[in-house]
This record gives sequence, structure tokens and C-alpha cells, in this order.
Amino acid sequence: MNTEDYLENWNLDSLFEGGSDSPVLIKLIEQTKIEIKEVARKVDALQVSNEQLGEKILGSLLKDMGKIQTALSQMTSFAACLLAEHPDNKNMVFLQGQTSVVNNEYITVLQRFQKLLSQLDQTPWTNLLESESLKEYRFILNEWRQKADSKLSSEAEKLISDLMYDGYHGWNDLYRSILNNLKVSIDMNGTKKELSVGQANNLRSHVDQQVRKEAFKALEQLWTAQEDIMARILNHITGFRIQVDQKRGTINCLEQPLKDNRMKEETLQTMWQVVTRHKQSFANYLDHKAKLFGNKEMPSYDFWAPFKASKISIPYPEAADFILQQFQQFGPELENFARTAFEEGWIEAESRPGKSAIAICAGFPLTGESRVFLTYEGTMTNLLTLTHELGHAFHNHAMKPVNPLNRKYGMTTAETASTFAEMIVLDAAIDQAENTEEKLFLLDEKIKRSAMNFMNLHARFLFEERLYEERKNGMVPAERLNEMMRDALAEGYGGSMSHLPIHSWISTPHFYITSSPFYNFPYTFGYLFSISIYAKAKEEGKNFEQSYLSLLRDSGSMTLEELAMKHLGEDITQESFWEKGMALCVNDVEEFIRLSSVDLVNQIN
Repeated sequence: MNTEDYLENWNLDSLFEGGSDSPVLIKLIEQTKIEIKEVARKVDALQVSNEQLGEKILGSLLKDMGKIQTALSQMTSFAACLLAEHPDNKNMVFLQGQTSVVNNEYITVLQRFQKLLSQLDQTPWTNLLESESLKEYRFILNEWRQKADSKLSSEAEKLISDLMYDGYHGWNDLYRSILNNLKVSIDMNGTKKELSVGQANNLRSHVDQQVRKEAFKALEQLWTAQEDIMARILNHITGFRIQVDQKRGTINCLEQPLKDNRMKEETLQTMWQVVTRHKQSFANYLDHKAKLFGNKEMPSYDFWAPFKASKISIPYPEAADFILQQFQQFGPELENFARTAFEEGWIEAESRPGKSAIAICAGFPLTGESRVFLTYEGTMTNLLTLTHELGHAFHNHAMKPVNPLNRKYGMTTAETASTFAEMIVLDAAIDQAENTEEKLFLLDEKIKRSAMNFMNLHARFLFEERLYEERKNGMVPAERLNEMMRDALAEGYGGSMSHLPIHSWISTPHFYITSSPFYNFPYTFGYLFSISIYAKAKEEGKNFEQSYLSLLRDSGSMTLEELAMKHLGEDITQESFWEKGMALCVNDVEEFIRLSSVDLVNQIN
């Protein structure tokens, strides 16, 4: 393969030279503070009547808010990148705290503004939204008005917002700080190695089963030592959410995450019904693969094990070229975007101690760029993680021409873009496979993602639902959390997996993301939704790229149901929609079992 030398370390100086001490960054923070105070003054001066809250006044205010949101995204993304790169650096932690304070100030003003919007009578409100100058703001304004429908006063909401910054979000910071500073000692064929959690997690796809098993054991021991403090953190996060929901009059713990993702509960439940109905197919896959490995059942530490082409190692330059080749088959804009990311230093991929264990993508709307962070060690899993994060980055790229207030989209559509990118790369690789062995290897990688989304993610969802119910009655101890995780995993995997990682409630950072409760179902939604989009893309070829960009650009100004109807002509509240994508995933399983069975017979003969 003809490869180029791609940078494995990102360039952050092109964004803010000088890191956390950048004069440009400091100036942006201070300027944004001033602009927030000015918007606060304008909001406080508003009168709730159609005469006072005219379209010109409202339009001007919305432009100011869009400018502030863009600046906030720029500075918070930069802080997140620095902290991922140096999680134990106190200056980076301080910078993140600074940006959080500024963001919290803006949220407080936004909530006051939303409260004012909710007090306007329906007739003048409708008249206001019908004005041509506010046309592009209609969705977000209606959403803001609905969000303000709370039993609490503005003062009470401000108090909650302050408590979120000073306490609630601090639990997530503490979790990440602990996680990023942990080291684990692993026996790798007689040699002890001290690794970060991120490096140890990468061993789940190691070619040697003994190494995978040792890594699993070492991590479980590590989590056992941390379970009491992690249980307290998780309990405090969950308890805070429950109290806030109760004070706001919210009974259902799913109500807020559904609103955040702009989807109906009917859609979510329909999706899970279809997933549950077809779990046996993926249990069959796990059972079949376990037998091929010489086991009676699939141990969890073998789940990510490479199949057949197990000695394949993909150097970073080859991975970059491989991704670019597959993106080129989809469309020129995706390929050119990814090439820019590889060549301009937008990606931090180097494997080294001291990095954060969590892969991220950060958007920088002021400069129209993104940054991708991961630990790359040459496996197909690493390659697909890189692809996944580039999918997020392309979504940011698609949003560049969109009004700043319409760029914020839910996690469901964010995960659609990322898994769609994975689909392009995996399916193209499968189609180009030169022999059965290579095809089985790649097909297995694809099916593992189906099993992850339909089994593991469902287990996380079940665990979190049950955690909320138990937490209402008091603190849930670590021993009980282990039991709940074991039960959820057993149900999620349909009893088809042994050596269950009962400390997944610790090792899964999504449970601790304070900005996004129930960060589990968006992955499954994004996975199945992206399959439908991909099927349409295959029908239309390269002509589909512009349609795909239009879908991504609408993701910040439509509900999921509206988005699917407009761009796919589908009603996602109906099982028939989800069955179409599921059928393709089940076909993959049947093809894998057929090919691997034939291959095994040929080897015996």
C-alpha cells in the first residue's frame, strides 16, 4: 500500500498558541464574559409583550447569543483537548474550571430568557414566529419555550444551575481525574507492564488470549479496589438528578434525556422491542464463535478478539490511507475533509502513558475545525474508533454554514454520523476482501458492533433505568451495583456470555457524564438509523453525499421523527422502520456462521 507520513500528534497551537496560557484564549474568555453580561442586561430589560418583544429586538438578541455559543464551544473544546492530553496537569484542570464558570453564566441568562418566552401568550408568540426574519429560529425558540415549562422560579433554576457547576459537574471531573491517573500492571507473557487504563483497554483485541485474559483480570482487580469511591460518585450524580427532576415536576427519569435527544418515548420503546426480538440471532453468533475458539460459551475477554486474520497489525499511516480510500468511494467532501484532518494535525493518535483513556472529538466552530483524540495501537478496533471520531468531526464540518443556534444536535444524531462513517469503512473493506479468511475477519468486526449496540448498550440502559429506581430509596452500595450490572449484562447478552465484567458500571465513563444522562440508547439509535441511511446511500452512489449533508445540517433544528420523515420518508415510531435495519444485521450473522462453518469443514478435510 502506498502510504504517506501522517502526523500522529495534533496541532493545538494553531487554535490557541501557548496552550492554557494563550493570550488569545484569555482574551476570548474575558470578551465572552462581557458579551454575556450585555445579553443579560438586554434580557432583564425586556417586557413580555408583543410590542416590546418585537422581531428586530429578538433577532438581534439571538445573533448575540449565537456568537456567545460559538465562543463557548471554542474555549470549552480547547480545554477538553488539553485535559485529554495532560489529564494530571493542574493548569488544564483550572482552565476547564474557568470555561465551565463562563458557560454556567451563559446558561443562567439563557434560562431567564427562556422563562420570559414561556410567559408570552400564544397568539403574539405565533405572530412573532411567523415573521420572515425569525424563520430559521422557529424550532429552537419553540424548544426553548417548552424547556422553560417548569414549576420552579427563575431564582430556583439559577440556584440549581449554580449547584450544578459547584457540585454536580464536579463529580464527573473527579471520576475522570481518578480514571486518568490509574495505572494497571499486566503480565504479558511473563513480562510485567504498567499501563494506563486506555492502553489496558486496547488489549481486549490482542491476538493472544492469555494477554486478553490477564488484562481482564487486572482491570477487574483495579475496579474492585476503586468500587467504594466510584459507588459514592455514581450515587451522588444519580441522586442529584432525581432531586432536580422531582422539584421540576418530572416523574419519568427518561423524560429529560428524551427531550435532549428530541425523540418520543414511543420511538425509543419501539426500537428496544425490535432489538429484544432479534437478540437470539446475536446470541447464536456468540455461541458459534465461542465454539470456533474451542470454548463452550463466549468469555467477555474474548468478545473483541480478532477472528482469523488475527496477526494483522495496521500501522497508523496505512489506517489513514485505508479510511481515505473508503471515504473517497462515498463522496469527495468526506474524503477531502478527512484528508485535511490527517494532514493538518487535527488528530492525536500516539500511544503513550499519561493520556486520557477516553477517545473524543472536539469541535471548534470559530475556526471551522475539529480535533480527534484516541490511543492508536494498530488494531482494527483502533482503526474503527478513529473512523468513528472522524464521523463526529464530519458532522461538525457539515454544520459550518448553519446558524450557530441551530448547530446543537442530540447525541442520537451525533452517534448516527459516527457509526455511518464506520459503516462506510467496514462495508467497503468487506466488499474488497481478497479471500474468505479476510472477509470473515472483517465481517466479525462488523457483527461485534451490532452485538455491542443491541446487547451491551441495552444492558447499560437496563442498568441505568434500575439504578434510578433503587436510588430513590437511598444510597446503592457497590455490592448491589455489581449485582445490578451482572443482571443487566446477563439479560442484555441473553445469557450468551461468561466472565461478565460486573464492574462495567465503573469502567463505562458514560454513566458519569453529567451533561448527558442515559448516554446509551443514542448509540443503538445511531447505529440502526445509520444503517438505513447507508442503505439509501448505496442506492444513490456518490450523488447521495449532498443529501447526507442536508440531513446532518437539519439535525439541529428538527425532532428525530421529523428528520427521518423528511430525509428518509420513514416513520420511526413504527417497528417496520427498525426491522429493515435489523434484517441487514441478522443477514451478516447468518453469512458469518455459514462462511465460518464451511471454512472449518475445509480445514478439517
